[in-house]
Amino acid sequence: MANNFNNNPHRRLNILTGEWILVSPHRTKRPWQGKTEKSATTDLPEYDPSCYLCPTNERMGGEFNPGYDKPYSFVNDFSALLPDVEEETYENGLLYAEAESGICKVVCFSPNHALTLPLMSVSDITEIISLWQKEYIELGSNEAINHVQIFENKGGIMGCSNPHPHGQIWAQNKIPQEVQKKISNLKAYWEKNKRSILEDYIEQELKLDERIIVENEHFVALIPYWAVWPYETMILPKRKLAHIGLLSESEKRSYAEILKQLTIKYDNIFNTSFPYSAGIHQAPTDGMDHPEWHFHMSFYPPLLRSATIKKFMVGYEMFANPQRDITAEQAAETMKSLSKRHYSQEE
Repeated sequence: MANNFNNNPHRRLNILTGEWILVSPHRTKRPWQGKTEKSATTDLPEYDPSCYLCPTNERMGGEFNPGYDKPYSFVNDFSALLPDVEEETYENGLLYAEAESGICKVVCFSPNHALTLPLMSVSDITEIISLWQKEYIELGSNEAINHVQIFENKGGIMGCSNPHPHGQIWAQNKIPQEVQKKISNLKAYWEKNKRSILEDYIEQELKLDERIIVENEHFVALIPYWAVWPYETMILPKRKLAHIGLLSESEKRSYAEILKQLTIKYDNIFNTSFPYSAGIHQAPTDGMDHPEWHFHMSFYPPLLRSATIKKFMVGYEMFANPQRDITAEQAAETMKSLSKRHYSQEE
């Protein structure tokens, strides 16, 4: 990059959403201003009799979990979306509403209450991906479902009330607005170039090698050029795949490997179980062809300077547009330099 952009305020364009972020590198000359500290957590047991996600336990809705020994999913007992909602709209002057239907599911990653992704084996993570594939295909085949959102909220700081390793899937009739933004830009680039915008983006990032964190045969994990959160990352398949259902067995294992490596590096930033919200954006399931789509998984972690202080979006960021001090390149340099071995397993 031009030196003045490395030192002076500038804006960067998110090519997927068309939105801008203000970068202010002059406010922090050093890429590392944090401190290593362990958060005040206790060791978790492998099984917690009071946990509503552990095998054989009663859930909050009164149902009992089976004695599962691999990733397990069920319909959320308190779903944000409900199936078979009657189609109706409300319009009164400038007030408008419409019914929305869908299915919400919980995905337990492991029967072990104490495990998180960086502490799981690659084989265990591969089984999670297999379940994600199954849910995406099965939910997406429902004519009433036009979009399937797979995501994970990790850590109490992200509003996760249960430490048992799990994620969620919200499948709904309407395509959400964040995805709509990406569809618009993905389509425009495809129609002009007959290539996915992320195909060309990956190619450029690999050549520059300024924001790459981890790379293997089939996947790359990087800090997006337009990242908003301090240590925001994105995992992308090198081959253009519209959705995870198209992964080969070797690609699926590569995906699991890079998920493990990236989340280990997250935990090693502050020697803590690093919180984040992570989600997979992939082609809608609306029955239409989507040659423009190239699926990707984004991680939005809130920590910047310590294990316990959250970075909030406030002031200018709420009323104008996102802003960051630490550049994507500085964040990438920090994460790339971290050990590939989890801090809890260092000798």
